[in-house]
Amino acid sequence: MDLEAPFWSLGLRVAGIDEAGRGAWAGPIVVGAVILPPLDLSPSGRYPFRDSKLLTPKMRVRMAEEVKRVALAYALEVVEVAEVDRLGVLKATLLAARRALDRLHPGPEALVTDYLQVATSLPLLAPPKADQKSPSVAAASILAKVHRDRLMEELDRLYPGYGFARHKGYGTPEHQRALQALGPSPVHRRRFSPVAQAPLRFPEGE
Repeated sequence: MDLEAPFWSLGLRVAGIDEAGRGAWAGPIVVGAVILPPLDLSPSGRYPFRDSKLLTPKMRVRMAEEVKRVALAYALEVVEVAEVDRLGVLKATLLAARRALDRLHPGPEALVTDYLQVATSLPLLAPPKADQKSPSVAAASILAKVHRDRLMEELDRLYPGYGFARHKGYGTPEHQRALQALGPSPVHRRRFSPVAQAPLRFPEGE
C-alpha cells in the first residue's frame, strides 16, 4: 500500500519530499516537493513514478514531465555549495525542504519524506526508503534528480576536467583523480574530507 493512502482516505493533500545531491562532493543540494492527486482521482488509477535511482536518465526526464503534468503542485529548491558548507548537509537539506513546502500552492495537509525529519505541525511519515513506497516521494526524487543533473552539466562546462557531467559531483575514482590533479573547484564542498585533503589550486572565495 502507498504510504499516502491513509492520508488520502481522509481527504488530505499529501506532499512528498526528497532530495538529490546530499552525499555528493561537489555541487548543490536540490530538494523537490510534490503534491499528487489521490489515486482514485488520477487518470490511470496508478502512478508510474519510482525511485529516481532505479530509472535511466532518459526515463527520469520523461517521468519528470509526467510529474509536472499530473501534480496538483510542485516546487524545487536549490541550496548552493556555500550554504551547504556553512550549515552542514543535514541543516541545508532541511532548510531547502522547508522552503520548497512554503512554495506549494495549494499547500499540503500531510507530509511523507524519505527519512527526513522536517519540522512541521502537519502529520508526517518519514520512513527509510520512502521513495520506493510512496509515489509522491518518488515524484519529488525524480524532479530533484533531473534538475540537479542539469545543474551539474552546466557546472561541467564552467569547470571542465572534473567530470561533473558524468559523475554529477559524487565520489568516484575519476573524481578523486581530478581533485588530486586540479585541486577543488569553487563548487566543491570544503567540509567533505576528500575535498579538504586535496591540494588547493583555486583561490579561496573564487
